[in-house]
Amino acid sequence: MVLKTFGWSFAVTALGLVAAVLYGGWTAFGVVAILSVLEISLSFDNAVVNAGILKKMSAFWQKIFLTIGILIAVFGMRLVFPVVIVAISAQLGPIEAVDLALTDKDQYQQLVTDAHPAIAAFGGMFLLMIFLDFIFEDRDIKWLGWLERPLAKLGKVDMLSVCIALIVLLISAMTFATHAHQHGGTHVDKAETVLLSGIAGLITYMIVGGLSGYFEDKLEEEEEREHEAEEKAAREGKPKSAVVVAGKAAFFMFLYLEVLDASFSFDGVIGAFAITNDIVLMALGLGIGAMYVRSLTVYLVRQGTLDDYVYLEHGAHYAIGALAAILLVTIRFEINEIITGLIGVVLIGASFWSSVRRNRAIAAAEGDAGSDSKTEVSSGV
Repeated sequence: MVLKTFGWSFAVTALGLVAAVLYGGWTAFGVVAILSVLEISLSFDNAVVNAGILKKMSAFWQKIFLTIGILIAVFGMRLVFPVVIVAISAQLGPIEAVDLALTDKDQYQQLVTDAHPAIAAFGGMFLLMIFLDFIFEDRDIKWLGWLERPLAKLGKVDMLSVCIALIVLLISAMTFATHAHQHGGTHVDKAETVLLSGIAGLITYMIVGGLSGYFEDKLEEEEEREHEAEEKAAREGKPKSAVVVAGKAAFFMFLYLEVLDASFSFDGVIGAFAITNDIVLMALGLGIGAMYVRSLTVYLVRQGTLDDYVYLEHGAHYAIGALAAILLVTIRFEINEIITGLIGVVLIGASFWSSVRRNRAIAAAEGDAGSDSKTEVSSGV
């Protein structure tokens, strides 16, 4: 089961590490290995959230997610996105940006460093909105009930998450970004950059949210049609046409999953810049990590882990909230990537342990109820 799910990940790891050694020796090998671990630790929340969607899809579409989806994730977000960041921030053409990344790594790193406040504001606001929309929704299952119950009541206020996000952005721009720093002999104020980038992140989230809502509505429509078609076929004694309809529904869900998956990639890409400015090593390391995240997503689905451990999704979203806060703080202060990764692991680990305790309590309660009923039957006899 493990080899079947993670086989491609193991193969990509071997090829990626060999390529790293050939490209830059054992130093490059070490950098790629560190980046792979970083991507997996930062993206575990990604796997948990993805698994919640992927479990509704057929085995065929799960394979599509692991093949075509990985091409989008690795080449789109892990290779193209860092170049696009530099191209936009330095106002270069894409070919010039690639040439700079490969030939003048020091200049490339300087441009990335200059672009960091914009990247952090954009990614931080996007992830903050994911977190806020999650905690303000009223859910049947609550992990931290003392916190989630009042927040769910507050969530009934329209556009509350957007208002809070904008307030956080304003505070970030005023406290972190207005710290002027020396750059080429002149003082540069990053407040305007942070505000514009943060608003761009907010707009991107709202567009993604709109698309997600559209795909989910389409999916519900397809499911209703499928159900009606099955009932009609059963009445008329005709063969079912469920495969085609399910395929359409799964396609919309696949698109939704890819849009969501891309949004989670910001943290890994941004974190990678703290370790290396070599775009080739970055692509190899993050690519290997992305493969494991996808394999882990499929593994969680096939093992039914999310159904068994109901608080995992909560832990993942709290990790996203922590990551959003960290990104906004890094506009001014440096935070070690190990801390960033560990916070996510700790929160998800805590939610997993809470789920295990919940399952044990339920099993014990059912055991007690069963023994009570047996006692009643025997006393009745």
